[in-house]
Amino acid sequence: MADSPIRITGRTTILKGRKFDFEQFTYVNPKGKTLTREVVRHPGAVLVVAKLHDDRVVLIRNHRPTVDRELLECCAGTIEHGDPPADTAARELIEETGYKAGKLTPLGEFYTSPGLSDEMMWVFVATELTHVGQHLEEDENIVVEVVPTAEALAMATDGRMIDAKSMLGLLWARAKGMI
Repeated sequence: MADSPIRITGRTTILKGRKFDFEQFTYVNPKGKTLTREVVRHPGAVLVVAKLHDDRVVLIRNHRPTVDRELLECCAGTIEHGDPPADTAARELIEETGYKAGKLTPLGEFYTSPGLSDEMMWVFVATELTHVGQHLEEDENIVVEVVPTAEALAMATDGRMIDAKSMLGLLWARAKGMI
């Protein structure tokens, strides 16, 4: 990767949150102009496309207070304490869906919204699933929904699923022949 065309000249944490921080930073752009921007500093997250042996996937219905809507999603979660992404994926899969993966295969990673956050999301496909029961956190209200893979892919393209990370994860897993 080439050297950065900008030079950071200052950083100030505006708010330290439970899961992420809000930061203001100042930088000099390639034209020599000094600019100030705000950014969400995030420890990273994972997304898990959970595939059952009978060509179905495990999705969740999750009420998201930030948009005050129930969304259909693949399971996902924030990386804690610098844990490896695969460990987070395994933990979140059990916590949110009640399934334990016999195998977790990494698909890759992407920035979720680089215009406002440095959050990197790692995507995994979970297979060889065993049901062990959900372990929801106190603030989670999640309902598991198992659907045929073809139906999940249709939802990702016809507007019934509007969670971008889940749409990408499903379509990426299909493109790589994983579902």
